[in-house]
Amino acid sequence: MIIQLTGKVKYPLTLDPTVWIFDDRKVTFEQAFESKDVVSEIDEGKELKKASERWNQEIYQQRVKPPVNKSINRYQKEQILNGTFLMPIYDFIATSEINEEAEQAKLILMNEESISISINQLENAYLLFAENGKPVKENGPVHLFFRDGSNREEPIQGITKIIVE
Repeated sequence: MIIQLTGKVKYPLTLDPTVWIFDDRKVTFEQAFESKDVVSEIDEGKELKKASERWNQEIYQQRVKPPVNKSINRYQKEQILNGTFLMPIYDFIATSEINEEAEQAKLILMNEESISISINQLENAYLLFAENGKPVKENGPVHLFFRDGSNREEPIQGITKIIVE
């Protein structure tokens, strides 16, 4: 099932969560909500190295988005088949180029209900698309989690359309 991103955007998008499993931007559920308080110097060094690698890829190699796994080793394959994954929505929002006048986003659910959230909340959200290695079917195609984890126990489920207002 696909999700439409429409409304006050320059480029309306159609998102297909079934292909995100191959996208390098995905994060595991644990990575998304691990404690940010316990950051060691080693982690900071890793982040700095990752940032410099991203910079080099963007500037010198003119990297094509979305990044796609070039090869998957056995461990990664096992992780994909059993993992629970989320996709940060920020890159999609940036690509759609939200109009400056936009104030909120309306999430249309499977049962035709709608929930309104701020643009900031939308930009800083994750979409759960795979649970235990399988696409989200029950109350799917995606569940929305706020990056701060405030709705970790009760995510917004069954999103079929996002309308920027």
